[in-house]
Amino acid sequence: MTASSSRQQLLLVDDEEDALLELAELLEGEGFCCFTAVSVKIALQQLTKYPDIALVITDLRMPEESGIALIKRLREHTARQHLPVIVMSGHADMDDVSDLLRLQVLDLFRKPIYHVRLFDTLNNLFPLPTLRLAEH
Repeated sequence: MTASSSRQQLLLVDDEEDALLELAELLEGEGFCCFTAVSVKIALQQLTKYPDIALVITDLRMPEESGIALIKRLREHTARQHLPVIVMSGHADMDDVSDLLRLQVLDLFRKPIYHVRLFDTLNNLFPLPTLRLAEH
């Protein structure tokens, strides 16, 4: 799928590669163009390489740097400070939640992700273009 024929470009960040690829496949099935990263460092490289990324979906807990570190870097970067972010976590605590609220994340999903709710969130953020029937 080419980037021009798809909906928005999304960046998915998770150190669990299987979960990452499964989510990318699922979202591409909904028409999104997905880029993936297994670390914050790679995520930042992807954001530089693909300036049209419209949303980041990141895991909270990763070995090198956390999802919160990634969001803090985005919020400090003038061109990216308003980029919407959705966080996934298998175990977020109240401190994490208060950090995420301060960093203005769009949503927090518990792992495993409830896909219907994720699609609802994405469809509200990026409505599908209405299809017109060709006039004959």
